[in-house]
Order: sequence, then structure tokens, then C-alpha cells
Amino acid sequence: MIRPYRVVVAKPGLDGHDRGAKVIARALRDAGFEVIYTGLHQTPEQVVQAVVQEDADAVGLSLLSGAHLTLVPKVVDGLRAEGLDDVLVVVGGIIPDGDIPSLREAGVDLVFTPGAPLPAIVEQLGTELDRREEAARQS
Repeated sequence: MIRPYRVVVAKPGLDGHDRGAKVIARALRDAGFEVIYTGLHQTPEQVVQAVVQEDADAVGLSLLSGAHLTLVPKVVDGLRAEGLDDVLVVVGGIIPDGDIPSLREAGVDLVFTPGAPLPAIVEQLGTELDRREEAARQS
């Protein structure tokens, strides 16, 4: 990685299962990312405010409840309203393959479904953030 990127890991909605989010947060931290975990039951507005307050480079949203098509666009819209179009949006959890195109259209950059290897998640996140960092430096 070009530098230690700041990543907010969030659990939007009423889903009470956060083991996966904690595993991802720890893997990212162990790989050199600065990780801020917001905890359970966050509203989209709270997630956006955490990204703003932490000056995050990326936000990882973990959803298992099936509310991803409702909650994720609200987070993306909130980021845009704050002028944070450059924040990488990552979604993971129980995401049906058929919903991935809708999430991408809503502004999600990376989607990880169950079974995605931790090293691959860390590598893809780092690679995409490095690519954005290089593009910003050349601008």
C-alpha cells in the first residue's frame, strides 16, 4: 500500500450479527489499514457521519439482513451529499448475485459474498485505494 488507508467498517440496519465485520476489521488492521468499527445498528446517516469525522478513504458495509438494496443506496447518497464521491464503498455479507448489478449502479465499488478469502479482500481493497491515490496524485 502507498500509505495506511483509513477504513470505516459499519453494520447498518437492525442486523445483530457482527462477527464477519469484526473478522474483516481485524484482517484489514493486521494488513496495515487504520480501521474504525462503528458497531451494530447504525443508521445510514450515522455511517456517513463516521466517514466524515474519520476522514476515511473507504467504508465497508456489512449486511446479513437482506436490507442491502435499501440501506446501501442511502449511505452512498449521503456520501455524495457530503461531497465524498472519492470514498471507496465496499459491501459484504449475504448478497445475492442478482443484486450485485443494482449495488454497482448505486455506487458500490466492491462486493464480497460469503466465502471470499480474507487475503483477496485485503488485496483488492489495497489495490483499488492505491489506484485512486495514484490517480489523485497525477491530477
